[in-house]
Amino acid sequence: MTHSDNIQLDSVERAIADIAAGKAVVVVDDENRENEGDLIFAAQLATPELMAFMVRHSSGYVCVGMENSDCDRLALPPMMARNEDVRGTAYTVTVDAAEGVDTGISATDRAYTVRLLADPNSTSTTFNRPGHVVPLRARRGGVLVRQGHTEASVDLARAAGLRPAGVLCEVVSEDHPTEMARLPELRRFADKHGLALISIEQLVEWKRNNTPTIHRDVETRLPTTHGEFQTVGYHSLVDGLDHVALVKGDVRDCTDVPVRVHSECLTGDVFGSMRCDCGEQLHASLDLINERGAGVLVYLRGQEGRGIGLMPKLRAYVLQDQGLDTVDANTEQGLPVDTREYSAAAQILKDLGVASVALISNNPAKIDNLRKYGIEVSQRIPVELEPNPENIEYLRTKRDRMGHQLDSLR
Repeated sequence: MTHSDNIQLDSVERAIADIAAGKAVVVVDDENRENEGDLIFAAQLATPELMAFMVRHSSGYVCVGMENSDCDRLALPPMMARNEDVRGTAYTVTVDAAEGVDTGISATDRAYTVRLLADPNSTSTTFNRPGHVVPLRARRGGVLVRQGHTEASVDLARAAGLRPAGVLCEVVSEDHPTEMARLPELRRFADKHGLALISIEQLVEWKRNNTPTIHRDVETRLPTTHGEFQTVGYHSLVDGLDHVALVKGDVRDCTDVPVRVHSECLTGDVFGSMRCDCGEQLHASLDLINERGAGVLVYLRGQEGRGIGLMPKLRAYVLQDQGLDTVDANTEQGLPVDTREYSAAAQILKDLGVASVALISNNPAKIDNLRKYGIEVSQRIPVELEPNPENIEYLRTKRDRMGHQLDSLR
């Protein structure tokens, strides 16, 4: 994979293998976030040599990403009751091993302390507070919820089959020792020391493709005005949201199954808003699936307003009434045009056993996204609806600025 700076990155698989083998890796985050690279290795496999290498090439502020449950078990409360860190890094009280160390600051002492943090047999009395190692609480769901180095360290350790605790520290620039290293220097550093270099973005995609993120919870019959469907309820293991699939007929192992992946739209789906065509697309898709006797409608929660949320969407409506289009109304608020991704939908379709789909959509990006997660999209079924005076400019913007295929729109 190539980073946006045209820097060649290594594979996540290599990084996981290196972590499992007791090596360090370099993980870089988004250039719009910290834009820094952290050295990361598994806390369980910490050695004095690894720790000395980390301290030599980093800021020396050694942290250990950990799950909340382990922090609770070890009585590691937040460093401050009110976290004012701009990126929400969840620092806890610092620790040293209560026994078996000298001052706690040496590479040998810190390696021992972090191994104890990863040890499931450790208790709160295993550590003295304060100390020279900084535990960090990782968000539940890892990098799928927060794209931080804390979460990356825990996800990498878990993926390597080790205890979910990772040691991390920012790499300092050799060219400019008063600054942190950035790409492309991080690539040179990794090559010089034989280390894998990956991005958090890569790890996010790897997790979406390789780890379960949804759980099938319930299935029931649902008679509707569009026909009778089997409704399958799914629970997200990442963000706790609930999604549903309305299934018509037997779709397991079938090809060219009509499928609609529909993003939640309270205003359109429930209230019949004329500002968009979401509700109309929802009903038209259910009618089409019912008429064909087989198909699936996946209803994704948490994607209101192309992912920005209900209140920002309503504020976008205010801006649209002042003359902005649906794209500029988002960017004017400092929000992305479209944050949606469809890994949950892909996992739902895989759970239902659909072999290939005929996607009911006007959005080519949705096709590309589903294919990225291993769903075979054999064809696209357009949803061409009659515009109204309230949504015609919205539809034109989707066609002209977002690439939606609305061929009959004038």
